[in-house]
Amino acid sequence: MRTEQPKMIYLKDYQAPDYLIDETHLTFELFEDHTLVHAQLVMRRNPAAGAGLPPLVLDGQLLELLSVQLDDRVLSSNDYQIDDSHLTLHPGSEHFSVDTSVKIHPETNTALEGLYKSGSMFCTQCEAEGFRKITYYLDRPDVMSKFTTTVIAEQHRYPVLLSNGNPVGNGPQDDGRHWATWEDPFMKPAYLFALVAGDLWCVEDSFATMSGRNVALRIYVEPENIDKCQHAMNSLKKSMRWDEEVYGREYDLDIFMIVAVNDFNMGAMENKGLNIFNSSAVLARAETATDAAHQRVEAIVAHEYFHNWSGNRVTCRDWFQLSLKEGFTVFRDAGFSADMNSATVKRIQDVAYLRTHQFAEDAGPMAHAVRPDSFIEISNFYTLTVYEKGSEVVGMIHTLLGAEGFRKGSDLYFQRHDGQAVTCDDFVKAMEDANGVDFSQFKRWYSQAGTPRLAVSESYDASARTYSLTFRQSCPQTPDKQEKLPFVIPVEIGLLDAQGAEIALQLTGEVAAGATSRVLSVTEAEQTFTFVGIAAKPLPSLLRGFSAPVKLSFPYDRDQLMFLMQHDSDGFNRWDAGQQLSVQVLQELIAQHQKGETLVLDPRLVTALRSVLGNEQLDQAMVAEMLSLPGEAYLTEISEVADVEAIHTAREFVRRQLAEQLFDGLWQRYQANRAVSKTTVYVAENEHFARRALQNIALSYLMLSGKPEVLAATLEQFESADNMTERLTALAVLVNSPFEAEKALALASFAEHFKDNPLVMDQWFSVQAGSPLPGGLQRVKALMEHPAFTIKNPNKVRALIGAFAGQNLINFHAADGSGYRFLADLVIQLNALNPQIASRQLAPLTRWRKYDDARQALMKAELERIRGSGELSADVYEVVSKSLA
Repeated sequence: MRTEQPKMIYLKDYQAPDYLIDETHLTFELFEDHTLVHAQLVMRRNPAAGAGLPPLVLDGQLLELLSVQLDDRVLSSNDYQIDDSHLTLHPGSEHFSVDTSVKIHPETNTALEGLYKSGSMFCTQCEAEGFRKITYYLDRPDVMSKFTTTVIAEQHRYPVLLSNGNPVGNGPQDDGRHWATWEDPFMKPAYLFALVAGDLWCVEDSFATMSGRNVALRIYVEPENIDKCQHAMNSLKKSMRWDEEVYGREYDLDIFMIVAVNDFNMGAMENKGLNIFNSSAVLARAETATDAAHQRVEAIVAHEYFHNWSGNRVTCRDWFQLSLKEGFTVFRDAGFSADMNSATVKRIQDVAYLRTHQFAEDAGPMAHAVRPDSFIEISNFYTLTVYEKGSEVVGMIHTLLGAEGFRKGSDLYFQRHDGQAVTCDDFVKAMEDANGVDFSQFKRWYSQAGTPRLAVSESYDASARTYSLTFRQSCPQTPDKQEKLPFVIPVEIGLLDAQGAEIALQLTGEVAAGATSRVLSVTEAEQTFTFVGIAAKPLPSLLRGFSAPVKLSFPYDRDQLMFLMQHDSDGFNRWDAGQQLSVQVLQELIAQHQKGETLVLDPRLVTALRSVLGNEQLDQAMVAEMLSLPGEAYLTEISEVADVEAIHTAREFVRRQLAEQLFDGLWQRYQANRAVSKTTVYVAENEHFARRALQNIALSYLMLSGKPEVLAATLEQFESADNMTERLTALAVLVNSPFEAEKALALASFAEHFKDNPLVMDQWFSVQAGSPLPGGLQRVKALMEHPAFTIKNPNKVRALIGAFAGQNLINFHAADGSGYRFLADLVIQLNALNPQIASRQLAPLTRWRKYDDARQALMKAELERIRGSGELSADVYEVVSKSLA
């Protein structure tokens, strides 16, 4: 059992580094049972850190030190101090060099941090603090250096040797080994270092930049995946062009490379010039990847490419500023995806994810500000708050300044801070200076945790022809217990008259009416805005486009929500009105179930969705989104005390009622779209995505009818589909159906056909793990024995255990606590193998306060069992200890 608490690190304690590293020269000698790393660091005293020559404390973990040299002097063990985490030296001058040689063991590195092996390939993951597992270094983002890297390995096993920057030399050695040297001309911190060595094939292309330079593009994969790279390459070229056109950012090296790796803790990594990707985020072909996977690949390729400027050329000073690069870059990739696909559907999907998962994080024990004040393990802060909420904060700046003002601010930011490690304050300051505004109050979004609540009330004065909206903002307490001061909340609104027409908006004191949609800046705890010239009481359309990440409440009745679904010109709010209507109906049914009453569905929901289903002028992707009921996870999030059985029962009741009452419309839509699919070659483009999305959600409803013609259609789609989107949906529909024989045959044939494709088998695992039918835990345990599953691979863990605990709520939250015990056992096992993945799997247990007393006791007991299970990693210790606090 841990006897001492890991050290808490505080933002307030930040100090500039005592020393800087101007040049880093690395040589890697790769062998099968060890690796030798030789490092030469050209260093100097940091003039910003004060006078004198304090000890030089280099970071290092799991390193076997073979030799150390300070300038020309080889040091003995009496000349330095060493412990499990540091090597301390004593420089004798302000300018000096440090040479070290260490032995490491990538072949046994199951944590997948630093240098490790994925199958037969050597690769790295250094963000956030993995570089210290490679060599002794100042492993912090504000120490930036120019890197030259030489890699030496057996030529037959590892014909491809890659690192950051541009290739400057390579050649054979006499012993069957060969070498390659790479030089990165740009200063970068150690977390952006990358190395890959393997037997890889590549797809090549090129890109002409806006200044006329030709950039070589290469995507490296293992040979069996060479046919799955073209979509990623197309996405890369689109990203490069978009960043030039929208942000004026041109790529700066002669070559840009992506490598697909099967074993990877994250989605991808933006290492300068050599992006290392989880294979799930780069490999896509119609037969093996769904539409959602194609869109994910496009978005992640864009995200990592955009980091070249928002993260690499301008990086973060310390890890508390992580959202400086991640929130900004998520905002950038969301804008790209919106331009490449349907902007409204993209916004709907992003907000649905934010409300379900990030809002839950804000309300849980790991709640923290976008720029946190403290942490124990930085890996735990690669969170939805830093990424998705951080993106929303940047989006609010864009909303407040407008597109032109935001571009002026980003131009100044990149110009002012190119080659620097900076803070969130520096980003906001550039926006202020470029536009002559004061964002002092706005910066509370970076420092205050929690999801603000915005309650809105209305008042209409018929005689004065005025309409007033009063906004009251508050923010619940979070674990930091700090007082919450008013935020700046941009609220985009419109007003609709009785016919659904938009009203021109004129506030009191303004000389003329303006646009029909405008942004109100709510800056006070209570604030009223009054509109003049309003002939009759209007219906407000509030928070259009989800202009701020808040929980907004307004006393809409169901008829008003149906009206907004039909008439609101803002696509997002049309969808959101449907979601609010569904929530009201579902909560009514949940209450009926809890009282033991017969469930009765409000017919207005059926009427509203029948209208949506029959509207052939509406984007098919929008129809699919509006037909999607709020998920059980979201219904849990908005519940004071989540009743697992009632939520599941109510939602399934609504699905079956909709399937029955909308059958004809669903069947017509399904047949029409499936007919097009059967005669159309697969294309990874928005119009085709939309058609398949509506086709597949229709099928998922139709199967609830149990009609033989639907079973026949599902089997036809499963057997003859030419793409994974339709095939996997048909499989999922069968898995969740009562047709046991057909289900078993489909699962077996799918597994046999795709047994050699790990990513497709991950989808096979997830479909079964997510099935809410009884016996979920037993299915998952059986699947863990399948030869395609290994607990050492993060993708497998996420696909099976993550899907079960995070999505299959009715089975995971079984009243006997068996799901909780299962997850706790897995976390204890993973803690010793891969602490990052272990801590991330803990999230479902951390929300124990959300449930009834009996489940609270069971979940808390499992957290306590984990805490007492032995030596915990800092990753797991932090999450468990905060969850039990």
